[in-house]
Amino acid sequence: MTSPPAVARLSSLSALLFDLDGVLTPTADVHMHAWSRLFTPYLAEKGIEHGYTDADYFTYIDGRPRYDGVRALLTSRGITLPEGTPDDAPGLETVGGLGNRKNSAFHESLAADGVAAYPGSLAFLDAAVAAGIEVAVVTSSRNGVAVLVAAGLRDRFDVVVDGVLAAEQGIAGKPGPDTYLHAAGLLGFPASACAVLEDASSGVAAGRAGGFGLVVGVNRGVGADTLLAQGADVVVDDLAELLRFLAVPPAASGPATPTP
Repeated sequence: MTSPPAVARLSSLSALLFDLDGVLTPTADVHMHAWSRLFTPYLAEKGIEHGYTDADYFTYIDGRPRYDGVRALLTSRGITLPEGTPDDAPGLETVGGLGNRKNSAFHESLAADGVAAYPGSLAFLDAAVAAGIEVAVVTSSRNGVAVLVAAGLRDRFDVVVDGVLAAEQGIAGKPGPDTYLHAAGLLGFPASACAVLEDASSGVAAGRAGGFGLVVGVNRGVGADTLLAQGADVVVDDLAELLRFLAVPPAASGPATPTP
């Protein structure tokens, strides 16, 4: 764990705002594979000298809304395409079409392989709820609800702010803090009373920009130094590392014995 003193604030906070992919579930790996299935052949067809790598995912895509990720990766290679719309067919060579092509690959992988929550994240989530802390999911993905359902987590969250809700309500995505601030508001708490838990540098930057009470970086490959540089107060490799900082009430042991 990096910078442990800051995490002592955890037990005094009222709410935890979880990113989904890479924090609660390993669907970041599914997303990475889907993006590679999109951009590896696409850049090869364009004759781009530097092909797609996992480093591109972390630099241009991770944590961003889908079409923003498409746009950022294309810009990095000097490619400009028509925007199109979110309804574009996956075969169209537009920002919308490429984003939907990636989404088709994601759903194929999710249907074939399924997804399960990280055991440490599930233990931490359960302990937080037992401690009376409110919880919400904040994800840029438009597949947030589908992933929660597939992982058996949907009924644990009354508040889910995902890419669909953000688009419908015109809420700016990460690295802006708006989606996290919206979730905090839905729970009825100021940002200062909430912790943000993120594995993406853009999400950590969103938490820092929003003035949240604690920003936890979960290192799933970005690197602790990168997450700290973006504003994380503490970095862990697994949320189970934070269990000891939760003020979990002791299990009920029956009525106390009267003192003589």
